[in-house]
Amino acid sequence: MGTGKKCGIPLTLRNTLVGLSFIMPNFIGFFIFVLIPVAFSLILSVMNWDGFNAMEFAGINNFRAVFRDSIFRQSMGRTFVYTASCVVFTMFASLGLAVLLNKKLAAKNFFRSAIFFPYVASVVSIAVVWRLLFMRDTGPVNLFLRFIGIANPPGWFVTTKWALPGVIIVTIWKSMGYYMIVYLAALQGIPKELHEAASIDGASSIQYFWRITLPLLAPATFFVVLMLTINSFKSFDLIFALTEGGPGNATMLLSHYIYNKAFISFNYGQTSAAALVLFAIIGLITLIQFRMEKRLGGTA
Repeated sequence: MGTGKKCGIPLTLRNTLVGLSFIMPNFIGFFIFVLIPVAFSLILSVMNWDGFNAMEFAGINNFRAVFRDSIFRQSMGRTFVYTASCVVFTMFASLGLAVLLNKKLAAKNFFRSAIFFPYVASVVSIAVVWRLLFMRDTGPVNLFLRFIGIANPPGWFVTTKWALPGVIIVTIWKSMGYYMIVYLAALQGIPKELHEAASIDGASSIQYFWRITLPLLAPATFFVVLMLTINSFKSFDLIFALTEGGPGNATMLLSHYIYNKAFISFNYGQTSAAALVLFAIIGLITLIQFRMEKRLGGTA
């Protein structure tokens, strides 16, 4: 009979060491690339430091300076507008496309792939293409708007009034393919027997959608809203490639404000303070969403 030992090591200890050998790389990566930077950011938020000279304790002065900064306040308001617009319109666009492409259509697999492709395409390539499409005088979008009778089409990325709407349009176009796939998976998980039973009861397609499909899509909708909210609040790369936060500060969100404070102003104390504010906002909204989902799930 086996003694439960191998090379003098008890079997339970050996199994524990084997398990740790699998998970330790993840723990080491998390410790080095997440935990240490987050802890250092917490320390920096109460320090004055430009990256070269010695740190000086600042207490809550960094947070005071951030909230007194009009650019920060404008960026925060702009971030909420951007996030709300992207969440609402992307969710509806994704759901509509999923419902449409869940039906028996010719070449629906091609359309699914084509709509999903922007999500995995290069951000720089997307920015270049859309900057050409939205050119004020020669862009195809404005040429079409003039063709249908709009004499003075928007300036899009070159005007402060239309730059943010233009960025929102591009963001929705890029993101909706991924969330369409999420909704498609949820739609295909709805039992066909429910549709057959509703048809027998005389329910119309609209009644079936509102009374059966939408309630069953609640978990997918919660996931979509949650991920869209988080991704919109920390959106940076696409906006930077499209407008670099301009013209002026018209498309500067909190993420871009943090970038400017860190790599242009070299004020790492206020950078960390602003980053913690953004983290707190995302955490609070996420917590509210989880509470609402739990409450709605309990009353369903």
